Amino acid sequence: MNSAYHARVASPHELGNSTSRQLQDSASALVVPVGSTEQHGPHLPLDTDTRIAAAVADALVNRLPGPWLVAPAIAYGASGEHEGFAGTVSIGTPALTKLLVEFARSACRWAPRVVFVNGHGGNVTALREAVALLRYEGRDVAWCSCVAPGGDAHAGHTETSVLLHISPGLVREDLRVPGNRASLAELMPQMRRGGVAAVSSLGILGDPTTATAEEGGRIFAGMVDAGVDRIARWAPDGEGMLR
Repeated sequence: MNSAYHARVASPHELGNSTSRQLQDSASALVVPVGSTEQHGPHLPLDTDTRIAAAVADALVNRLPGPWLVAPAIAYGASGEHEGFAGTVSIGTPALTKLLVEFARSACRWAPRVVFVNGHGGNVTALREAVALLRYEGRDVAWCSCVAPGGDAHAGHTETSVLLHISPGLVREDLRVPGNRASLAELMPQMRRGGVAAVSSLGILGDPTTATAEEGGRIFAGMVDAGVDRIARWAPDGEGMLR
């Protein structure tokens, strides 16, 4: 399926297409995609994380029971590890935390429930801190991530497959080359000192040459299924993450 984020097709489930009067008595809950603007190798667009989170969020609101809306994506995140590459724009963890807190404080004035759907691993600390505070304040807010069990870390097989599924025209297939395929645990000490550029001159952690649209469809469906299950169950842990 093509995401509304990519195609910009008007949807009745998009917050931006609604009017204040429509929402006045609707009790609509809100799904908020959270992504990043950061390098994804020579073959994927800078908004890959945002694009995936928005596509998953759009699919979620079409499957969740009750009235749900999807908000415009938060497209900047904590991406300091990618600042060695042109195009990356990181607002850092403190700023993202504050943004998430103020976003939900405002949205919860009319939305009974808010869930952040995260597409970038670097955002997790901000989500944990922000949502823990929001829940302490008595707001029904939670978060979950677009997770592919067993997937590689960045711009490799996993993300490239998903992009071939949701936005195939944006994948520069002739520029797909293998990156650093060592485990994230093995790479982390160097990355803490010098970011992704210290372990991969291409900005790729994994192998995008094995990616296919068919595999991307399977991975994407798994992300959506997991999100539907977690949101429907609504059992946030102490930091607001849905299990």
